[in-house]
Amino acid sequence: MNMSAKVKWQYILGCLLVLSAASCKSNQDRSSNTGWVYNDQEWGGFERHEYKGQETGPNLVLIQGGTFNMGLTEEDVTFEWNNVPRRVTVSSFYMDETEVTNINYREYLYWLSRVYPQYKEVYRKALPDSLVWREELAYNEPYVETYFRHPAYNDYPVVGVNWNQANEYCVWRTDRVNEMLLIEKGILNPTPQQGVGDTTGVFTTDSYLTGRYEGNVNQNLPDPVTGEGRRVQREDGILLPSYRLPTEAEWEYAALALIGNQSSPEDEMITDRRIYPWDGNKMFYERRDKYQGYKLANFKRAKGDYMGMAGRLNDAGSITVEVRKGWPNDFGLYNMAGNVSEWTLDVYRPMTAFTLSDAENQDLNPYRGNVFKTYKLDENGARIVDSLGRFVLVQQADSTLTERENYRTSDARNYDDGDIADISYYDYGRYSLVNDSSRVIKGGSWADRAYWLSPGTRRFKNQNRGDKTIGFRCAMTRVGGPEGNDDTGGIDFGKAAKTKRRY
Repeated sequence: MNMSAKVKWQYILGCLLVLSAASCKSNQDRSSNTGWVYNDQEWGGFERHEYKGQETGPNLVLIQGGTFNMGLTEEDVTFEWNNVPRRVTVSSFYMDETEVTNINYREYLYWLSRVYPQYKEVYRKALPDSLVWREELAYNEPYVETYFRHPAYNDYPVVGVNWNQANEYCVWRTDRVNEMLLIEKGILNPTPQQGVGDTTGVFTTDSYLTGRYEGNVNQNLPDPVTGEGRRVQREDGILLPSYRLPTEAEWEYAALALIGNQSSPEDEMITDRRIYPWDGNKMFYERRDKYQGYKLANFKRAKGDYMGMAGRLNDAGSITVEVRKGWPNDFGLYNMAGNVSEWTLDVYRPMTAFTLSDAENQDLNPYRGNVFKTYKLDENGARIVDSLGRFVLVQQADSTLTERENYRTSDARNYDDGDIADISYYDYGRYSLVNDSSRVIKGGSWADRAYWLSPGTRRFKNQNRGDKTIGFRCAMTRVGGPEGNDDTGGIDFGKAAKTKRRY
């Protein structure tokens, strides 16, 4: 055999070996469109990862989404008409089973003081306002001194935190949880002293994904293209979505927990509507046992009656109570009525005859408060970071939206909110106390009467101000199927098509 023929046969044999190796790959290892092999350097190295589903973050509960009548379910005794019932659908999401506690928030403050010792203003800016306890004609000074710091109140809901501070806490919590996920999976080693004196050494999810944070690497993921290690990417499905405040629709849906009144798993039927996060219209436990007559939530029963009589204390809370005290609702969430009112993401607007967008709002995940932003870039197109190592976001310019069809304004907080030309119905301090900084708070507190415990009621407060009756809990978007990682519900349309069934 001459040399050219030998080379030719070696080439053919090599091709056959490659094709043979590729044919051994299962359909899961190959593209269903091109037949090319995934995760193989010989075939380009395009990665397809086995995904077992979204991990449930600490303290979170899966809230399976669905349709419900959002709005008041009882008489509007205030005659504000600010939550007219309408049917909406909420996508599945996760929510904290309890309010954020004092010890949770102190952990956050401790981290800020340890990691950013040169930025004292960062710590001071995050401090809750303990002076919210003061009243001109009440002796609440002990709460000013003890409620946030004393270990007796460790598991009580943090109060005096404004809307802006609550959002900053969500950002911090996202980074700490994602960092712990990478540590637990053996990718990073713990670095408790990170960032001290050097903000580029602080883990944030964005800085890690873009390579600005290197950290103390234990073992990176294998890269099929280079054969070397690489950092985790979004496509790996390891990092969780951001913690955030729930939208008003999400909060109300989670509080009602109508899943507990479904007639059967086979039917799309709710047997009874709810006024409160429990069945019936009573505020007290009715079964004939030792709990009979106790309040079902921590609220103000009557003028001057916050917790009942000595020797027979009812909710046992003249102010707040521990976050897991009492009965959870059918989603497993505690204190969705009573204890503290809670911040939501939404900007507040009352519904009026002039407000078509609220009466006929988006019926999938309704939300008012969008301000669409983009990353701020330098002259080289690189993302700019601030003094804390976070990427700087700027409001998207409306001039860039002229060709878009789905949205035309980057600040949608007051979009179609009932204002008529030359007449501002929400002129703050003149016509109303409503402006673009007014945020919806939901749920009654320890200082409220029973009416405000209905999830359909709504109030507002300026996002820059805290209150002794307002706390918060975090939420997280559910990615993937709505029923959790098993996702066995619903119609399998692919199977239905093969069996030629009609629906």
